[in-house]
Amino acid sequence: MTVLAHASDTSVRQGDTLAFHLPPGRFPVSVRDVVTGHEVYTGVAEGPVWSIQAPWRSSLYRAEFGDGGDERSRPHFVVRPADPGASSAILVSVPFPTWEAYNHLGVPGEGMYLTEQPDRAVRVRLDRPGGGPENAGDWEMPFYRWLSDTGRTVEYCSALDLHTGAAGLDRYRLLICAGHDEYWSWEMRDNVEAFVDTGGNLAFFTGNTCWWQVRFEDDLRTMVCYRDAAGDPMSAVDPRRVTVEWSSAPVNRPENSLTGVSFRRGAGCWEDMSLVEKAGYTARFAQHWVFDGTGLRDGEEFATGAVGYETDAADFEEIDGVPRVTGRDGTPPEFVVLATADLRHWRGYGQGGHATMGIFRRGLGTVFNAATVNWVNRLTDVTVARITANVVDRLSAPRGVEEWEDIGSSVGIRSVAACEHRLFGVTEHGKLSTRDISAQNLAWRTVDDAPGLLALAAPRETNVGRTVGLYGLFADRTVAFREPLPGPAHWDPLCRAPEGTRDLAVCFESLFAVTEDGALWALPLATLWDERAWRRIGEAAEVVAMTGLSGRLYAATANGTVKSRLCDDGSGWVDGGHAPGVTALAGYAGWLICCCADGRLRRRAGAGWGR
Repeated sequence: MTVLAHASDTSVRQGDTLAFHLPPGRFPVSVRDVVTGHEVYTGVAEGPVWSIQAPWRSSLYRAEFGDGGDERSRPHFVVRPADPGASSAILVSVPFPTWEAYNHLGVPGEGMYLTEQPDRAVRVRLDRPGGGPENAGDWEMPFYRWLSDTGRTVEYCSALDLHTGAAGLDRYRLLICAGHDEYWSWEMRDNVEAFVDTGGNLAFFTGNTCWWQVRFEDDLRTMVCYRDAAGDPMSAVDPRRVTVEWSSAPVNRPENSLTGVSFRRGAGCWEDMSLVEKAGYTARFAQHWVFDGTGLRDGEEFATGAVGYETDAADFEEIDGVPRVTGRDGTPPEFVVLATADLRHWRGYGQGGHATMGIFRRGLGTVFNAATVNWVNRLTDVTVARITANVVDRLSAPRGVEEWEDIGSSVGIRSVAACEHRLFGVTEHGKLSTRDISAQNLAWRTVDDAPGLLALAAPRETNVGRTVGLYGLFADRTVAFREPLPGPAHWDPLCRAPEGTRDLAVCFESLFAVTEDGALWALPLATLWDERAWRRIGEAAEVVAMTGLSGRLYAATANGTVKSRLCDDGSGWVDGGHAPGVTALAGYAGWLICCCADGRLRRRAGAGWGR
């Protein structure tokens, strides 16, 4: 028996009452937690309006009226927590706007599809049957169940709660979107971007994400999407709110700034699903923490079958075999490409393009994107599951501990300094190397011979008549200066360092040295000609590497910590967190950059930012 039914809202606060609209009459009803499969209520519902209290845990639920055999008899809804964030740091957003966009597919005047169908609906009521998960939930349900099966406690909200603010985003560490999350309102974007900018983290296990802008009217019961600027009356009122693709005129707000990627550069395969089953990712930054425990190496393929049938991508260029985003499509320069799939051969079956999995910092938060609609359907793959677990667990961890993030390799580098937008390193074999300061795993390039060079330092700005450049400590204790050129240049001797000097820093118009006996020395740059002006100003026991950053000295110690102090004589060192295995340290634009004993190049904020 088909009972046409719909809920009065897409979510209800735990403990509150939700109404359902039915035909007149009495009908058997059950309510099921679709994540666990547990039935939480059975009874009889009496139309035309039947209400039920929702005391159950935060999850996605389905009410089944009659025999429940028809999708139109099974409205879905979320129970959101009464106290957001009280039981979990993780919030999962359920994409009801996208589900509703595909409701009544192809029905003239009722369905929003096909996209350019002349009689497609441009306004649809949420007060109608259907509007549940697409494709029987294949794009989201496997992920929701994986979270539960692996013992991770999470809380749920409707995507419309992101629009209204009812989700309580500021109470969480991590917001997750999974599957197919294609339709977003202006308010959804504003609220989620503010969450990330102020220190929240965001993970997209999705594809074709945030592609269309929608508006909500009639107290959130009508969704509007014209897909045509000329037909949308909002063009004459507020062009920003026109319901076209986010990256299209007149909106011109590419989703890349939120997601890092876009379907504009992505791929789609709708004509031959066998191609989707064969497609996989190629690891491009296997040393990154996202891949910890997978055993992957750069160039190896993984996640076969997870890439499709729609993917998102960023415009990138290959530099010495490493992908680096161009930013031409609105992708932030901070976006780090972790894996790629070349899907240009899909052109004959839909849309040719790429998939680019990646991660980036936005404000004080971090955004990860798997960039494919099918990711969650391969969680039975151990590599896919491990990557997912790495992302979920790290980005949901408590605030307070600033994590070091991988930005490349430091194999063979014994000392580093940052100068004029480049990172310079001296190798164990007496070579001076350089690479751009970027979170991408760019290759080091040798620029000059530097026999006997032990350590490097560089100031942030010009000091007492000395230009910005590289200061080098050589084996004979000579301190020399050269211009920060990505090619050969002359080293100009300046002075000699104290006996036993093992590292240098330049900060606040002074040169600093740390010696083998655990002493910290300072020499004003104005008196570099007189090495007798070196003064012992403090202790530096256990210090293995040192740098200057924003008027402070930072040091990494042998016991795995980082500490800092002001550059004057009287201040002492203060603790600044952990720094395991650091062998060399540089400072640039608020970041500490380090070489580690395990061959990784990492960075973290000098001050205690979010993560």
